[in-house]
Amino acid sequence: MPQSRAAFCIYINTFFQGPVPVERNEQEKPVVYATREAAEREIAEYCIQRLQQYLAGERDFDDAITVEEYVVPVTAFSDGSISDEGGNVFPNENW
Repeated sequence: MPQSRAAFCIYINTFFQGPVPVERNEQEKPVVYATREAAEREIAEYCIQRLQQYLAGERDFDDAITVEEYVVPVTAFSDGSISDEGGNVFPNENW
């Protein structure tokens, strides 16, 4: 059985799959963060980038200020998979 540790992922709600991790690494596994703050900072940096795109005329205002990403505590396993409090496991067959 793989070793596990507490971690955090950035999720987004999708219409068909429900809540899913939004970032994947080179092996198509979910990107995990050691702390909630590290994951929140990643979302903040992405928000800053979208606002800069708005100021440059490259993105609509509503799109730039809408934040759909959120942080979820997960259990990260040594094989690169994760599970969340909702019982979801990623990657899975539908990944």
